[in-house]
Amino acid sequence: PGLPCTRGQIVTFLWRAAGSPAPKSMSSFADVAEDAYYAKAVAWAVENGITGGTGDGKFSPDATCTRAQAVTFLWRANGSLAVSGNSAFLDVAADAYYAAAVKWAEKNGITGGIGNGLFGSDHNCTRAQIVTFLYSSMK
Repeated sequence: PGLPCTRGQIVTFLWRAAGSPAPKSMSSFADVAEDAYYAKAVAWAVENGITGGTGDGKFSPDATCTRAQAVTFLWRANGSLAVSGNSAFLDVAADAYYAAAVKWAEKNGITGGIGNGLFGSDHNCTRAQIVTFLYSSMK
């Protein structure tokens, strides 16, 4: 549970929580082999607007996912719902790409941050944290 979670693992968790739907086509990321355990999950995530990769035709499945990226994936998987008000986290700038996702997660009881009024956007997301986020979003 304390190990960092990779981008491939996180989209696989989300895909499985969605019922492992078959993607319409496989992704064209240069770093996602069609026989990789996360290949269908990545293709599904792209089809559903959850991710567009990391640039240069790559998804970076083995890269450690930050808390900001994890919550953004989760928010997009749940329909990118807007919530009113401001985030209470001191380390989340209003114009950050993940600001709306963090605010959604906070207002819906998915995360309370890392303490001292901080979300920990750039911290590695652990396997325990992402499954807790996922579980909390499904309640």
